[in-house]
Amino acid sequence: MLTIIGCGNLNRSDDAVGVIIAQRLQKFLIEYPYPQVQIYDCGTAGMEVMFQAKGSKQLIVIDASSTGSEGGTIFKVPGSELEALPEPTYNLHDFRWHNALAAGRKIFQNNFPEQVAVYLIEAVNLSFGWELSSAVQNAADLVFEELTATIEKTCESYELQF
Repeated sequence: MLTIIGCGNLNRSDDAVGVIIAQRLQKFLIEYPYPQVQIYDCGTAGMEVMFQAKGSKQLIVIDASSTGSEGGTIFKVPGSELEALPEPTYNLHDFRWHNALAAGRKIFQNNFPEQVAVYLIEAVNLSFGWELSSAVQNAADLVFEELTATIEKTCESYELQF
């Protein structure tokens, strides 16, 4: 099973890019069904990422980044490089997807994806708003195309196994 999860805040301009790509991929799956693929919009709910990833063989997370790089830059990073256990707290609002990767692996062990990739798209604008900047929109289109190709390739390899 391949799980793709989009993260972000739809009310914060470019921060929405992961959610927007996930929603586009959900529409793609309606038109071209692949039963071995599940797509989730997890918004800003890190705990949801952990539970939706459980049981998958492969996981892809998509989110915005704010590193000071050029807007629209796409980073593809192995999930293992970003995993971080959260600091002990009673506030689950601080539990983000990178915490979900570490916690999910610790809690679910062999029932958590071994293969994790993270697409981060450098934001231009993180203020309140509903539109992506043009640089981030262009990057989102590229990531969407790469992920549809990944879906097709991954599903072909699953079919060859059976």
